[in-house]
Amino acid sequence: MRGTKLTLTAVALLCFTVVTWALIDPVVSQGVGAEKNSPANPMGYAGSVSCRECHERFYQLWSTSRHGLAMQPYAADFAKKNLTPHAKDVKIGKSSYRADIAGETGWILEEGPKGQKKYRIEHALGGKNVYYFLASLPRGRLQTLPLAYDVKKREWFDTAASGVRHFPGAEREQPVSWLDPAYTFNTSCYSCHVSQLTRHYDLKTDTYETTWAEPGINCETCHGPSEEHNRVCREAPKGTVPEDLKIIRMKSFTAEQHNASCSVCHAKMSPLTPTFTPGNHFFDHFDLATLEDYDLYPDGRDLGENYTYTLWRMSPCVKAGELHCLKCHTSSGRYRFREEKDANNSCMPCHKQRVENSTAHTHHPEGSPGNKCISCHMPMTSFARMNRTDHSMLPPTPAATIVYKSPNACNLCHADKDAAWADKTVRQWHPRDYQAPVLKRGALIEAGRKGDWSKLPEMLNYITGKNRDEVFATSLIRMIPASRDPRITPVLYKAVKDPSPLVRASAADALKHVQTREAFQVLMQAIGDDYRLVRVRAVASLIGYQDYAVEDPDRTKVEAVLKEYLTSIQSRPDQWSSH
Repeated sequence: MRGTKLTLTAVALLCFTVVTWALIDPVVSQGVGAEKNSPANPMGYAGSVSCRECHERFYQLWSTSRHGLAMQPYAADFAKKNLTPHAKDVKIGKSSYRADIAGETGWILEEGPKGQKKYRIEHALGGKNVYYFLASLPRGRLQTLPLAYDVKKREWFDTAASGVRHFPGAEREQPVSWLDPAYTFNTSCYSCHVSQLTRHYDLKTDTYETTWAEPGINCETCHGPSEEHNRVCREAPKGTVPEDLKIIRMKSFTAEQHNASCSVCHAKMSPLTPTFTPGNHFFDHFDLATLEDYDLYPDGRDLGENYTYTLWRMSPCVKAGELHCLKCHTSSGRYRFREEKDANNSCMPCHKQRVENSTAHTHHPEGSPGNKCISCHMPMTSFARMNRTDHSMLPPTPAATIVYKSPNACNLCHADKDAAWADKTVRQWHPRDYQAPVLKRGALIEAGRKGDWSKLPEMLNYITGKNRDEVFATSLIRMIPASRDPRITPVLYKAVKDPSPLVRASAADALKHVQTREAFQVLMQAIGDDYRLVRVRAVASLIGYQDYAVEDPDRTKVEAVLKEYLTSIQSRPDQWSSH
């Protein structure tokens, strides 16, 4: 017997009412509204100090690490140890700014058309390359102050001017104001500098009452609430270890789980849920920026900012399935192979022959900077005065520098030479043209960015090709709907069954432009995907299919995914994209 039909638009309206009330009513849900009533120290979290009783050594390593010191309260002792006096004003627009750190309290002094103003420095962020500073502004906003401190050069500088993006073929953009929401800690920093943060955002009044348990990234960020763990360990007979330690143990994680746990703070992404628990899948909680984004070059290099995860997923070493962040880094973020003699040991497990014959492989003498694996495969670039290593681990491609102005390892070391010299040199060293595939796929991205659809057949062949890279394939899928070419439709049908959830989700999203019976059926299958990202992109596309109806047997599934979708778009109610 045929059941009742209901369009996706009608189902969405029903679900919107339920989910919206769940998000704003603290009695119904632990969503956005519930944050108002959350304590500063969430239930079950005991704080990092509680770890010292049994893990003193690890506590000391953590507390002095960049993770532990990701944010610190500003104090006179901190300033004396880490900063130098600021003598010369910095001109920003029509105002001048100077840091005053001479007293017990630090200030940023503003001299402008409307007179003098003082901003009290309350917190310091970072410290590896740069210290940024926060001050309280109206409506509960913690704002990044206009002056930052360069740790290496020991000088004060204009925060916003250092972080201006650049776009290929375009003039340099002007910096945004330091008062812009992009520099608001509550809005943009997303728990990467403090632990157990709740924003306490009130949409009606556009105000925050943000709280966090501890500054810095604490033990419980990765291991979960420790209150129960502490209890069972204290109650265990002396000399024994409880069978259930009541805590997240990362030793049992797969490589993908390790990578996902670190990527939460090391990716350019958009959230699907308000929370993430280590051990979860990345694509159940986030979407990832790829090469449609101009913060990355067409060949896949980035500006040097902390967008490690996009490049990481392009790495051949990562694709092999065994490599994860903790192979090279400790849980506190330190690099495991600092000594000169151990510099190449991180690559030894998989590349023993090349490491043992590094002089022949690198064409640089032993002991020289160029003899290190990371010099060529993980070159360091700078953006906003912060240094980052390229985690794609791909070999230098100076040919791409010639075409796209992207950085390459050769010229980062040999700054007195040009990319043509570097290109000629690597071609002499390596008869196989390993740069060709990079240039070819980079050309497809560049064409897509420019709206040049003369390369569309090549783009479509790449997306479904055997050796496609998921980041490049996703980037192309996100751009090709602008062509309005019917040839893309069968490719999207194939891509929505791709092994990568990132590719599947981008294909499901692109199918919103098709709206045929076959596309409807493909999307109905996609809402049963194992990954939330794919499900929410599929159901969002289905909402526009007003000529097709959902049968009764599918309504429960559709309603469940619609709730996931509506939660995803409201997971950050303080950002315009949620509305």
